[in-house]
Amino acid sequence: MWIIAGREWCSLLTGLLGWSILALVQFILAWVFAVLVYVFTQSDVQAQLLQQEGMPGMSELILTPWFNWLGFILVFITPFLTMRLIAEERRQHSLILLLSAPLSTWQIVLGKFIGIWGFITLLLLIAMLMPLSLLFGTTLDMGQLAAAFLAAWLLSAALIAVGLYLSIRNHQPLVAAMTTLVVLLLLWILDWAGGDESALFHYLSLQTHYQVLITGLVDSTHILYYIWVSLFFLGLSYHQLDSERAN
Repeated sequence: MWIIAGREWCSLLTGLLGWSILALVQFILAWVFAVLVYVFTQSDVQAQLLQQEGMPGMSELILTPWFNWLGFILVFITPFLTMRLIAEERRQHSLILLLSAPLSTWQIVLGKFIGIWGFITLLLLIAMLMPLSLLFGTTLDMGQLAAAFLAAWLLSAALIAVGLYLSIRNHQPLVAAMTTLVVLLLLWILDWAGGDESALFHYLSLQTHYQVLITGLVDSTHILYYIWVSLFFLGLSYHQLDSERAN
């Protein structure tokens, strides 16, 4: 399992795709962060905050929208990281070698999953240097920052699990990426739905639980939701890959 995970990790860090995604994400997040800090430091904004009690502070005005952008970016980049996990192996006719190796199906699935999750964890750790830089000039709600990082980390796990399953279901990496992107966007905006089923859609939406956690409100309901989604799609991945292996 760890050999497969290390192979995925190394392929991203030694290839153009991994470095391109790292650079692009950091550039976008740095731009958003700079804009948020600039708006907050305007004298009229700070004056309004000082004059009224109970107004949101710097952490709420910078961290919350910045992490909202981070979550949205993860939805877009994850399909291009997961598209090649199994679909590329199948396209290159190397999947048969992987399935015939002395590894259990769970080891293959978890190895692929952990490899991509490790890469996104690195991406998140590098990105955290931006909000942490605020400590040089002001105080920062470290509790909210920790909760927001946990939210992004758990969200990425759920996104990767969905992408892995759809990579197994498709024969072409690009088709897998497009399918994953559509599914993830639908799961992200489910809470936009109205009607009698709105409560169910609101709960199933990836965005609903993410937005609560990034405000600093850590609730086991939201954490368990991401664990449940990750395990559900990892289970589907195992079942699909094991069926192919049996045939």
